[in-house]
Amino acid sequence: MTFRDFENTAAPTVGEFYRLNHRYQTLGFACAKKAEFASLSRGPAGVWEVCERLNMLVDASDTDTDLSQLEHLLQTAEAARCDNQPDWLVLTGLVHDLGKILALAGEPQWAVVGDTFPLGCPFDKRIVHSEFFKDNPDTRVARFQQGAGIYKEGTGLRDVTMSWGHDEYMYMVAKPYLPKEALFVIRYHSFYAAHDEGAYDYLMDDEDRELMNWVRLFRQYDLYSKSESPPDTVALKPYYTDLIRRFFPETIEW
Repeated sequence: MTFRDFENTAAPTVGEFYRLNHRYQTLGFACAKKAEFASLSRGPAGVWEVCERLNMLVDASDTDTDLSQLEHLLQTAEAARCDNQPDWLVLTGLVHDLGKILALAGEPQWAVVGDTFPLGCPFDKRIVHSEFFKDNPDTRVARFQQGAGIYKEGTGLRDVTMSWGHDEYMYMVAKPYLPKEALFVIRYHSFYAAHDEGAYDYLMDDEDRELMNWVRLFRQYDLYSKSESPPDTVALKPYYTDLIRRFFPETIEW
C-alpha cells in the first residue's frame, strides 16, 4: 500500500481540504485560535471517553483510510506496543489525535486536521499542496517572506507559531501529564515537511533535532499501521483504560 499519495490516490475532497487550509491558515488566525482555546474551558472529560467520541469522525485530509479516528488511534498504539516501545509512546499513539474533537465541536476540518507548518516565515515548497499558498494573505506580508521571517535562525520550535489544529490543541491539553518526548510528538506529528522532508531545519535548535527522532519513529506507527481491518475495540479497552490511568486523572480539562 502506498501512503500519502496526494497525486494518484487521494480523493478530490483532499485537494479541496488543502485549498481551504492553505488559504485561511494565517499567523493572525493561528494566534487567535491558540488564545481562544488556551483556557481549556470546554469542560472536563475522560481520555477514553474522548477516544470513543472520535468514533464518529473521519479525517477529511487522510489519503489512506476511511476508518474512524478511534480505530486509527488503536491501530497506531497497538503497532507501537507490538514493537515493545515505552508505555509513554504507546499511550501517545492512543491520544495523539484526540485534539480532533474540535471538529465535533463545530470547528471546520481545515482548522483541525491536515499537515501543519510554521507561520510568519516563507511557506516551503515541500509542504503538501504548496501551490495553494498563493491565496494566503501572509504571502503578501514582506517581512514574513524574507529569510527566516519573524524568527531568528535556530530560535527553537517552541517559539514558532504553527498552523492551528489538533496537534497544538492536544499539546495544551496533555502538557501537565506527559513527558516532554510525548508532548513533542503530539505537537509536531503532522509537521511532515520537517520530519519527513527535512524542511525548516533553520528554525530548530539542537533539542528539537534530537526530539524529532522520536517523531520519525512514531511516524511509522501513525502512518504505516493503517489498514482497513478495524481493531477489536471491546477487547482492547481494558488494557488501554488501565494505561490511561497510569498517566492521566479520571477526567481532564479540554
